[in-house]
Amino acid sequence: MNRRILPLLLAASLLAFAPCAMAEDTALRSIVVSEPVHLIGYLPLYVAIHEGYFAEEGLDVSVVQATGGAHVTAVVSGDAFAAIGGVDSYNFANQGNDDPIRAIVNCVNRANVYLFARKGLTPASNSPEDMAAFLKGKVIIAGRYGGSPNVLTRYLIKSVGLDPDTDVTLSENADASTVTAMLQYGQGDIGNGGEPQISEGVTAGIFEEPFVKFPDLGDYAYSVIGVKQSVIDDDPDTCEAFVRAIIRALGAVQADREMAARVLEIEFPTLTDEGRKAALDRAYEDNLWSLDGFISEQAVTTCMEVTITSGLFDGEYDYDSMVDMQFVEKINNEHSSCEGCEICSK
Repeated sequence: MNRRILPLLLAASLLAFAPCAMAEDTALRSIVVSEPVHLIGYLPLYVAIHEGYFAEEGLDVSVVQATGGAHVTAVVSGDAFAAIGGVDSYNFANQGNDDPIRAIVNCVNRANVYLFARKGLTPASNSPEDMAAFLKGKVIIAGRYGGSPNVLTRYLIKSVGLDPDTDVTLSENADASTVTAMLQYGQGDIGNGGEPQISEGVTAGIFEEPFVKFPDLGDYAYSVIGVKQSVIDDDPDTCEAFVRAIIRALGAVQADREMAARVLEIEFPTLTDEGRKAALDRAYEDNLWSLDGFISEQAVTTCMEVTITSGLFDGEYDYDSMVDMQFVEKINNEHSSCEGCEICSK
């Protein structure tokens, strides 16, 4: 998306962020969530839209794709109510910012990034030595500099003893959705990404199944909903309503795979039935989604330590200044003992 037209698109989708009374009982508060790329990992967000969970909370939520890191700057500028992204990305934006972005609910609790290589290219094994030999000299489509996929790729390269600036060539594409085409047309040897890119490329015979699965890192605050501190302070009711809908969607995705598949088809209509099934199976197999919306200290620590190892951040970080779990804790406490509701079905 052209960044020059992003503010216009966001403004067209957005009413006002200042708290206001509904004119009628049926009126919905319109808010925008910015996403860096359209990913199957964000399925709970899409479920909350299509299954009416947001509407039942009085919210009309639209999602706008903003590439090149603009999903975060859209929140900083006030053009979007919230972003879905990693705590590492919010941390970069918060440096020197007196109205920082804070994560209020979890969505993707694993590092939803995989490395895959052009057809016919595979490492001899996943040992550090074989991985280093395989990666050395390769052109890697790594995603935009500073983005979470780029951070994880640099982390792996350093972890096997290579220098990302001299031992490989990093092609740092601003739009993550271009990785499949770039590999198809010979602009790289290895790419990173998630679904639906993986199923698209594997089905088309462009690249192999992933040879690195970063979800194996465990709890990782990869895709969480972030809003400005001023929004938490000035409009807690909207924040709580938003979080309640997301927690409900997280439970529904776990409880009803047929519904998840139906929403997946709405959001990704060009994927084949085989591709959608493979993508959904991968997400469940890798325990991609948070079960209750809570962002643990371990999830933040893992994310930030990877960022430090990657060489892209060398400062300090503090869980309590990055994460605000007040709404998640309140909602989960309200439903700690009830039976039969969708929030408690997780």
